[in-house]
Amino acid sequence: MTEQLLSVEATDLKTQIVDQAYTKAQITELFDLPFLELVFRAQSIHRQNFESTDIQLSTLMSVKTGACPEDCSYCPQSARYKTGLEVEQLKPVAEIIEAAKVAKANGASRFCMGAAWRSPKQKDIEHMVEAIEAVRAQGLETCATLGMLSAGQAADLGAAGLDYYNHNLDTSPEYYPEVISTRTYQDRLDTLDHVRDAGMKVCCGGIVGMGEGQVDRVGLLATLANMDPQPESVPINNLVKVEGTPLDQTEELDPLEFVRTIAVARILMPQARVRLSAGREEMSDEMQTLCFIAGANSIFYGEDLLTTGNATPEHDLALFERLKIKVSG
Repeated sequence: MTEQLLSVEATDLKTQIVDQAYTKAQITELFDLPFLELVFRAQSIHRQNFESTDIQLSTLMSVKTGACPEDCSYCPQSARYKTGLEVEQLKPVAEIIEAAKVAKANGASRFCMGAAWRSPKQKDIEHMVEAIEAVRAQGLETCATLGMLSAGQAADLGAAGLDYYNHNLDTSPEYYPEVISTRTYQDRLDTLDHVRDAGMKVCCGGIVGMGEGQVDRVGLLATLANMDPQPESVPINNLVKVEGTPLDQTEELDPLEFVRTIAVARILMPQARVRLSAGREEMSDEMQTLCFIAGANSIFYGEDLLTTGNATPEHDLALFERLKIKVSG
């Protein structure tokens, strides 16, 4: 199987990936390919499933900021760390609608709403149901990331028409305890099961550059790629080091290793939107371009990502013009 994966023509790889489960050994061999060969294979797979120059824009809004009881080592919204973050309560629906209108006017086709909760209360779900219905009325796809969900809460969000629910795995099962202790890996998988059962699409990825090894990036992608069905949206975040969090002094990840992660994600999950997420503000135009060549075809668009900075819309549009990239509707 491994030799088949590495030697098969790109035209045959699509069926291989979709129909087979992949082992960590097989995925490691992909990571170990010569860089140009890996990117070529990823781009070939990308072109079988998407327009070669198509990018989807999503805008992310923090609808409730800070005071989270979790201890995620990368997150400035944790109440356990002193990051200078100003806590904000759940925003009124009218304010969320106005932000969605601006996002659509700026070219975004999906509007994502994030709240710093371990798990939302039922009154919070009711508030978000109203917001979801209002944002959908603006003609936007909707996504939400609200923490862990019960089956009933997921059903309520699904009934409101929520298109995607984001719940990242962050890293491999083995490295996960090094980053988070207040919820388990299985907790995250349980929420994803509830989301699927409620009929929503899954947005699920992770963060690289947290001090993990390549074996953990392999483990993360193995978990994602072996989901049945695979996530429709896969955000790959490059750690944004925030002063006051436990990971603020973490060594930088080699940019080419980040691109390798994008390329392997594209090969393993050929029909997913692979999204460049956090960390783009620190990426050069050349690094982002390599990521697009390697199969990334979605970005978070707008000046803020929850509580960290992002590349400006003007910079993104200028880069798209230089690359002759078109924005999907």
